[in-house]
Amino acid sequence: MEASAGLVAGSHNRNELVVIRRDGDPGPKPPPREQNGQVCQICGDDVGLAPGGEPFVACNECAFPVCRDCYEYERREGTQNCPQCRTRYKRLKGCQRVTGDEEEDGVDDLDNEFNWNGHDSRSVADSMLYGRGGDPNGAPQPFQLNPNVPLLTNGQMVDDIPPEQHALVPSFMGGGGKRIHPLPYADPSLPVQPRSMDPSKDLAAYGYGSVAWKERVENWKQRQERMHQTRNDGGGDDGDDADLPLMDESRQPLSRKIPLPSSQINPYRMIIIIRLVVLGFFFHYRVMHPVNDAFALWLISVICEIWFAMSWILDQFPKWFPIERETYLDRLSLRFDKEGQPSQLAPIDFFVSTVDPLKEPPLVTANTVLSILSVDYPVDKVSCYVSDDGAAMLTFEALSETSEFAKKWAPFCKRYNIEPRAPEWYFQQKIDYLKDKVAANFVRERRAMKREYEEFKVRINALVAKAQKVPEEGWTMQDGTPWPGNNVRDHPGMIQVFLGQSGGLDCEGNELPRLVYVSREKRPGYNHHKKAGAMNALVRVSAVLSNAPYLLNLDCDHYINNIPSKI
Repeated sequence: MEASAGLVAGSHNRNELVVIRRDGDPGPKPPPREQNGQVCQICGDDVGLAPGGEPFVACNECAFPVCRDCYEYERREGTQNCPQCRTRYKRLKGCQRVTGDEEEDGVDDLDNEFNWNGHDSRSVADSMLYGRGGDPNGAPQPFQLNPNVPLLTNGQMVDDIPPEQHALVPSFMGGGGKRIHPLPYADPSLPVQPRSMDPSKDLAAYGYGSVAWKERVENWKQRQERMHQTRNDGGGDDGDDADLPLMDESRQPLSRKIPLPSSQINPYRMIIIIRLVVLGFFFHYRVMHPVNDAFALWLISVICEIWFAMSWILDQFPKWFPIERETYLDRLSLRFDKEGQPSQLAPIDFFVSTVDPLKEPPLVTANTVLSILSVDYPVDKVSCYVSDDGAAMLTFEALSETSEFAKKWAPFCKRYNIEPRAPEWYFQQKIDYLKDKVAANFVRERRAMKREYEEFKVRINALVAKAQKVPEEGWTMQDGTPWPGNNVRDHPGMIQVFLGQSGGLDCEGNELPRLVYVSREKRPGYNHHKKAGAMNALVRVSAVLSNAPYLLNLDCDHYINNIPSKI
């Protein structure tokens, strides 16, 4: 058959193939069948009637005769278009919804639209497989007993079987399974009709399914009851019972190892082996051919080469067996942050380092701080320490403005699950920000927050412009006292807590994470060790204020998205 002949389709009830011609090519049509006056132009069967009693019409534009089975198959597996006018098929009442259908407002056909009842051919086949089947119209066929086939039960022939009893028969290989199914009626496709094994007992009492599955269900129920009793008692051995079901997410491991496929790691291992062989030949040559005229220089070079070779070999050990892990952060929250109980999550201290605000823009540092203050983590477990190694009043004033804007930005991020949580990068994204946002007032609040951020940027840029020209007498604070950091190389230590448990609530009245400004002491004649010294000062300050077991150091131009980023 030519490739351009058309679409080949098969009938649901007849053993034949038909060809759907292209536009303008009438071709031969199947012979009509005089039943309802209309025949399907695809399979040749009767078009049938709609649920209301009218003739079934698949296409409302051209009324091209198509039966319901071909209509549903075309929508589910085909192009979803009418073969004649190429108009997309609309969902008709009683049919299942498919991808690409328009949104509907009606609620009278939801069961059929979303197939909640499972009225399709596959559900019928599945129900037949598990012994609940009937004909496609839902009416079970009457049980038919074949008297010519005797029944063996316990070594005796039994012929007087009441027709209302069910029978357990093995599903044949042609049926696609090895289960045992009770069939309440005769299946003409089976070579042996089902008959009772024990006429004295109604086999319907056995239920549906296999004995093995029934035992598994009973064991599962027992484990569930045991786990529920352990939870109610509040005791136990902390979940070490091996019978507890694995479905309890809070008891699952927080991570697992992901094995690398051999097709990826074996080529690299072969390269390592080849390099080792080449390295062995190289050292053999170097040792067997010394340079007598410059023996000391030769010996030093050989020692250095051996040193570098050993360091390379040690570096290959972790690469020979690499380990990749997958973490489950939702289980961490289920295990250590339960509702109605004090959070057991570990505290975290964030260190942000900056030196010169004219080289490292304060707006970038502010975005880093804002992303930290808006994470979904217990506020009493998060602290942000900003190290100003340049003792600049511009950085101090910028952090003051940042703490005020954080009172509006942090609740907005947590309410609508904003990502990323640095406002500069969030508002610059060219994405559909309405995706997965179903709140009606989200657009209004987002636009208001964007205006607030633009005003915040104006205030920060005004501070930067003002700091370009330093007064001769130095900077002064709002109370009139000189700024202690006017002399960058000789000033006392400065610590200022902007936000924390003592105050500084957000616009919704909730607490915010602690925000601390730190500028370490510097004196002339003492080595301050640059960034290492700044980190030491932050460790000392955090040990007094929060003393968190975990420390995370960030540069001023970094930002975090949310809790997965810092864990």
